Amino acid sequence: MRIIDPFSRLPIKINPPRIILLGYISVILLGTILLMLPIATQSGEATGFIDALFTATSAVCVTGLIVVNTAAHWSLFGQITILILIQIGGLGFMTLSTLGFMLVGKRITFSERILIKEDIGNLTYSGLVRLVRYVLVLTFTVEALGALLLFFNFRPQMENLRAAWFAVFHTVSAFNNAGFDIFGDSLVRFTADIGVNLIFTSLIIIGGLGFTVTRDLMMNYRKNRSFKRLSLHSKLVIIITLSLLVLGTVTVFLFEYNNPETMGELAITDKLTASFFLSVTPRTAGFNTVPTEALNINTLFFVILLMFIGASPCSTGGGVKTTTFGALLTNVFSSLKRERDYNLLDRRLDNEIVDRAVTIIFISLLLVIITTLVLSITENAAFIDILFEAVSAFGTVGLSTGITGDLSSIGRLMIVVTMLAGRVGPLTLVVSMGELGEGVRNYRYPQEDIMIG
Repeated sequence: MRIIDPFSRLPIKINPPRIILLGYISVILLGTILLMLPIATQSGEATGFIDALFTATSAVCVTGLIVVNTAAHWSLFGQITILILIQIGGLGFMTLSTLGFMLVGKRITFSERILIKEDIGNLTYSGLVRLVRYVLVLTFTVEALGALLLFFNFRPQMENLRAAWFAVFHTVSAFNNAGFDIFGDSLVRFTADIGVNLIFTSLIIIGGLGFTVTRDLMMNYRKNRSFKRLSLHSKLVIIITLSLLVLGTVTVFLFEYNNPETMGELAITDKLTASFFLSVTPRTAGFNTVPTEALNINTLFFVILLMFIGASPCSTGGGVKTTTFGALLTNVFSSLKRERDYNLLDRRLDNEIVDRAVTIIFISLLLVIITTLVLSITENAAFIDILFEAVSAFGTVGLSTGITGDLSSIGRLMIVVTMLAGRVGPLTLVVSMGELGEGVRNYRYPQEDIMIG
């Protein structure tokens, strides 16, 4: 059966990735204008364009990298603006647009479904509106519960109104994997607070699992009281997520056990808590309970790997995504076993999916390399700090060794581009620049082999 392109007769061919990219750029520019207003700062002075652009991009791309201290620089108006930008960026502007359509009773057209599918990264067009409803309900439910729990944890330390605002801001920032804080030192003061650590890590993990996975879990449990019929996608996300959390906790614990500037002086239970938090936050939240700049160089490099992998598809996080990493591992193992098919958990992956995963990782590595190279030329900082900053921006993580505020104008603009690429996705960014290739050929070239390895 031949599928007809609904846009083939239009005078201008619609490129969904390009529309998605322009949508995020529009939100960023609007946020930049608002943050440049004098009312947005505590001093009453206007913020420069580059600093406002950097902050708006970091918020919309749910990154958390900052060039000015969020608590000290921005007024309540500025912080509310940042919070709204985080919510838009975390859910995706097409998700919120769909909410607007539903509120006014507008029918969702096929062209709008294409944009929704592209924005949230869903596999099919079917059930998109139901998925959007689920995303909105889950988001606001989890955020309300998280804010309530944080309120009771913050209330002994501050007055009720302030505790409520801090609870709402940090809940939205955590669930959307943004990493913005208004304490001024991230969560360093809560290193030994198990309650606060568990609330934040739970919000980060739920937001980073992906809405399709959480819905699959809930539907399976509701219907079967078990998780045996989960989709391959959900199983792969859960396995890789749990594996990285365990591996990350153990690795950080061993690397930082005797570091006097991070965990060396902590009790054993606090070391485990801090290690677990540091294995969660690179996936891609950006909060920290120990000073990132004081981490050992081997820990920094390990965190870079976690940041590059990132969260899962159809989530609020960034990175190349857990399933992309899983597809690459499947490719490697199948090649080593000399298998013709890409077999995974008693299922066979489509060759196109594996090819797409390899493409995404290659483009992502290329982007990180270019960003690192540019920063190494424009900035006066250690290479590991520059690489850490580049990967943190691409993975929309927000962790930094402290060089963000000292970046030059060129360096800040380079990070802005990298954060945007990480939010919309490297492949989406490339496709938005124009259609690649000539489409499907009706002929094949003669085969000839080359030597590799």
